[in-house]
Amino acid sequence: MSKDKSENLRSQKSEDLKESKDAEDFFPDRKTLPAFREAAADCQACDLYKRGTQTVFGAGTRQAEVLFVGEQPGNDEDLEGEPFVGPAGKLLDKALEGAGIDRQKAYVTNLVKHFKWEPRGKRRIHKKPNAVETAACRPWLDAEIAALKPQVIVCLGATAAQALLGRGFRVTQQRGELMKSSLAPFILATVHPSSILRAPDDETRQSEMQRFIEDLKQLVKFV
Repeated sequence: MSKDKSENLRSQKSEDLKESKDAEDFFPDRKTLPAFREAAADCQACDLYKRGTQTVFGAGTRQAEVLFVGEQPGNDEDLEGEPFVGPAGKLLDKALEGAGIDRQKAYVTNLVKHFKWEPRGKRRIHKKPNAVETAACRPWLDAEIAALKPQVIVCLGATAAQALLGRGFRVTQQRGELMKSSLAPFILATVHPSSILRAPDDETRQSEMQRFIEDLKQLVKFV
């Protein structure tokens, strides 16, 4: 590679770094949940805002002791602008009821606040966010955690768990285990409710639902 070409590549890389953003660039002056929610509506920290209908910020009571964190909003959430209102959200509601937990006393959110999707016929199919997208959006979640100061954070699924507990974390090995954390007094990882919806048959679905409820029962002491 010529010296001039190498210098041009370094210069371009430097310019790209200058232009890169994360959610903190859109933070409001007032560090309150309503202010964060309003500011997040204009977030353009990554390109997902170009495809999503709207930002889907977290929702729930300011006094929540339990914070649920999923991967990203789905199709229904993208259209309604609220987290966990689609099929997975309804299953979560049912599981919480089975565990004896009132969702109104919790706070639900996602690691990534825009719906990432790809077309399949007339449908919009979920596509996993990449490392750049999750890193760009992470400050919104950190702001929610800082504002809420929950007693326990519940990671729903591998993407959220690995973002908060490290890439080496395996939900299959440590699901349902209450662990101490620097983010909150406790953190717990379990499956995402959408994985139960994808179960191959009713028997498996019922079995996985019961396991999910058993994981959630550990949260009763916090609500």
